[in-house]
Amino acid sequence: MSGLGDQLEAFSRTVDFEVFRPDLEQALAYSDGSKGGRPPFDPVLMFKILLIQTLNNLSDERTEYLISDRLSFMRFPGLGLSDRVPDAKTIWLFRERLTQAGAIERLSDRFDATLRNAGYLPMSGQILDATLVAAPRQRNTNAEKADRCCHVN
Repeated sequence: MSGLGDQLEAFSRTVDFEVFRPDLEQALAYSDGSKGGRPPFDPVLMFKILLIQTLNNLSDERTEYLISDRLSFMRFPGLGLSDRVPDAKTIWLFRERLTQAGAIERLSDRFDATLRNAGYLPMSGQILDATLVAAPRQRNTNAEKADRCCHVN
């Protein structure tokens, strides 16, 4: 995969994602964990997941599925094959918390600026689910098509 030009791998080489940690931690304001409960996912890991989602225009559910399904989507945030993948609700809650803190746009702008400074042009792509549907074959000749378009009843 590396030899084929994995975009996410290029981001990992280009961007020091740890520089986002202080802003993420400040915006998220997680408790110290003294009350118990499951600890939250690492904020840098979750930020990388939001980047995957944004760059590929994915829903929360599709993001969860593709991280479990694709090695490149798993490697980028630093997940291994046996690691727990954040579910769709966790992804939504993380994004919502950053949005409510007013940090999501600032973090995205900073990421884009980092890419531009490294000589990359930030652009988002899209992964589509395609279904092929058989369509009836057109059997009209060119003359019939031309005749039909020019005669109005």
